[in-house]
Amino acid sequence: IPAFFVFLSNTGGSTLLNDATNIMNQASATCSADDRGENQMKDATRENPAKTTHTDLKRKMEVRHLRMISLGGVIGTGLFLSSGYTIHQAGPLGAIIAYGIGSMLVYFVMLSLGELSVAMPYAGSFHLYAKRFIGPGTAFTIAVLYWLNWAVALASEFTAAGLLMQRWFPDSPAWIWSAAFIAVVFMLNILSVRLYGESEFWFASIKVFAIIVFIVIGLLAMFGAIPIAGYDHAPLFENFYNDGWLPNGVIPLFSTLLTVVFAFSGTEVVGVAAGETKDPAQAIPKAVHTTVLRLAIFFIGSIAVMSALIPWHRSGVDTSPFVLVFQSIGMPFAGDVMNFVVLTAVLSAANSGLYVCSRMVWSLAQEGMIPRVLGKTNFHGVPVFAVLFS
Repeated sequence: IPAFFVFLSNTGGSTLLNDATNIMNQASATCSADDRGENQMKDATRENPAKTTHTDLKRKMEVRHLRMISLGGVIGTGLFLSSGYTIHQAGPLGAIIAYGIGSMLVYFVMLSLGELSVAMPYAGSFHLYAKRFIGPGTAFTIAVLYWLNWAVALASEFTAAGLLMQRWFPDSPAWIWSAAFIAVVFMLNILSVRLYGESEFWFASIKVFAIIVFIVIGLLAMFGAIPIAGYDHAPLFENFYNDGWLPNGVIPLFSTLLTVVFAFSGTEVVGVAAGETKDPAQAIPKAVHTTVLRLAIFFIGSIAVMSALIPWHRSGVDTSPFVLVFQSIGMPFAGDVMNFVVLTAVLSAANSGLYVCSRMVWSLAQEGMIPRVLGKTNFHGVPVFAVLFS
């Protein structure tokens, strides 16, 4: 950017340069004025406690919560199930390239969102950045669409959880399990933000542990330390080049990017949780950098192991590639273990989904775009009506 401005000034682009400088100065002045207004309101509230209303969220989440919330929001059915589709369509090397591109996109988005969250750690949602720099109409549209995205996802997650439980309890109706999980997730979100952070920390820990175990066992099988069905030698990387490096061509690599980007969705929850995090200036940069690095390792590492151990034409969405690998190695109860991990992933996504939905509603109520009653919080700083509405 500095080089671009130097180029403009050296090539007679002084008018454009001055315009750009004026816009940047106006934005900076607007930010400063808004910040002064917010500080004055806070000072007035401190001087006159009688004016205090239960509309504020509380900063109770720590760095470890933020890291795991971001990881937990991403590691889900997109990796445990959809990765098989990506390998089947793009081939082993194509899948790794696709997930590599997805990792870079996520890094750029998270870096930008992290910068904004540190500079302006609003409690509620990142749509407030759009309101400040673009306009209220854009902000409202972003908030409503994002809320709808997670609200629809919530319904599908709870339905999936009920269906997953039928593996162990085939005679029980799925709706009973769905209702039970709705109650559990509701309680986790309604009591306190710290309880939500703790529950998401442990949900995400289970998924991360499962992926690490999968990668380690897979690497041992790849190099012949563990026998695997269908091979009388160490598989190594022969599945990568047996049918050519890109068996289906280059086009499927781009067509699978939609699935890859979906698999990475959820990292932006950091932007919503920033306003309820202790010391966001320190916590958010750490969460952004470590999360993206770990995601790249977990996703690309898992895809590499799957591709090396399962022929690409056997991968698909009918059976999780994780289950296929564990069954090939001869791991007992592989289906049950992965069913538990996927159930955890589903509940984790539902937990994050309800959290994000409620903060989006709370933020819109604070802005006066929807009834302000939805912005009221309890003594723990939880927007109860927003959670109930979502």
